[in-house]
Amino acid sequence: MLTTPTRLRLQGICARIARGDRVSLSDRVYLQKFADRDRSVLSWVNRAQRQQRQGVVTGLDRLLADMDLGSSDASDRHHPEDDLGEWFGKASPWLRRD
Repeated sequence: MLTTPTRLRLQGICARIARGDRVSLSDRVYLQKFADRDRSVLSWVNRAQRQQRQGVVTGLDRLLADMDLGSSDASDRHHPEDDLGEWFGKASPWLRRD
């Protein structure tokens, strides 16, 4: 359980990340220490990183962001042009189903 001053400090750091403000290395290390132990803090960090990357979102994207669904990694995106059949076709023989 987080104390109130700790929670407020962590949420302040997350708010700065979300706005794209500078965050010191010591603050990032402090935040990561708690994110490694507490799922709520990890959720705050992921949401802040997603908000920093996407900016202001509305509609369905806002709903997904509020529900904390999706990845915080910018490279982890769905590309509709990707062919799943081709992807599975490159799988190891023990994994493929003929």
